[in-house]
Amino acid sequence: MAEGLRERKKRETRQRISDIATGLFLEHGFVTVTIAEVADAADVSVNTVYNYFPAKEDLFFDRSAGIVERLARWVRARDRGESAVAAVLRELRSEVEAVSPHVGLMEGYDRFMKAIHEAPALRSRLWSIQQEVQDNLETALREETGAVAGDSLPTLIAGQINWVHQTVMAVIGREMLAGRDPDEVSREVLLLLDDMEGLLSEKVLNYAVRPSE
Repeated sequence: MAEGLRERKKRETRQRISDIATGLFLEHGFVTVTIAEVADAADVSVNTVYNYFPAKEDLFFDRSAGIVERLARWVRARDRGESAVAAVLRELRSEVEAVSPHVGLMEGYDRFMKAIHEAPALRSRLWSIQQEVQDNLETALREETGAVAGDSLPTLIAGQINWVHQTVMAVIGREMLAGRDPDEVSREVLLLLDDMEGLLSEKVLNYAVRPSE
């Protein structure tokens, strides 16, 4: 269905508040900036900010919904004859090779990482997001393989796949925080992905292969 006028205005207001808040956080630091200051800069009430973002951390990680579903989405969309981890490796290589901002390969990402590094509340929320990524991935693996409730294999495989993803994101974040060039980091992370794939067992590499027919 087409988006109605009311829904569009709400979406635009939410995005404007988020963009303004992010700018303030990156310029002055997450801990320093208050919700009242965000509301004032966005020309809305404090209650309006809280209506869209229940917690201050939600303003910073406003696009986390797409992140927590990323690995599960890639696994569910894997090609015929492709395993779960192969799909994730393929998608990650594609993003890294494209020097994509979706994996943090962009100018200015160091400011984003610096804000997280300086704010314990953001580090805690980031850890929570990473756990959600793994939980959603495990759910997808169980659904895709028909694993029974007591089967621990989806949990173990999800941990291995998530290790690849988290390592890539952590390395990119660290290197961008150090002021590295995104293109150089991209080339190094592609080699890192090759090394990590070489460390995965055959059982992991061949888990949840989508049938060819």
